[in-house]
Amino acid sequence: MSKEMCLYCFDALDAHFEERPTQKPTFENSDYPLFVTWSTSEGRGDDLVLRGCIGNFGAMPLHSGLKEYALTSAFKDGRFPPIAKKEIPSLVCNVSLLINFEKGEDYLDWEIGVHGIWIEFRDNNGRKKTATYLPEVAKEQGWTKKKTIDSLLKKGGYRGTVTEEFLKAIILTRYQSRKASATYKEYLDSR
Repeated sequence: MSKEMCLYCFDALDAHFEERPTQKPTFENSDYPLFVTWSTSEGRGDDLVLRGCIGNFGAMPLHSGLKEYALTSAFKDGRFPPIAKKEIPSLVCNVSLLINFEKGEDYLDWEIGVHGIWIEFRDNNGRKKTATYLPEVAKEQGWTKKKTIDSLLKKGGYRGTVTEEFLKAIILTRYQSRKASATYKEYLDSR
């Protein structure tokens, strides 16, 4: 795991706007499940504001996976408008490589600040739904485990009543991540 992976994501975004190829990465090209997160500090002082976070639980080669998800999280996270070129100087990129997947005993079998969680549940029509939060989300938000699960159910599209019976039916997978971060200034300084 290295900052170079984040710098490569910046290069992918920059290359998209400049209509040029990305630089060839020099970091390993092993297969990992991964997430790319874009945040901005524009207009908020030191507080970062999420601008996009998308990834994949299927292991994929880092070179192609980081390029793909750098752009997908920048332009296709439906919670936010696409990132504009003028925002790039205020961006921070985080790359999370997901590791150590384990099935939880129940919906509370994980540790805040240590584990990310991926839940599977059935909506009111019996359709299978899933949702995830990376390991840092609950801690950064100051949430309890219960509040995290409630938020994750909403994120996953569940709008029904959350009963104890419903909670017991949740299938939880916990995981950890190796994470790196870089600012746009660091990207410029590396060129």
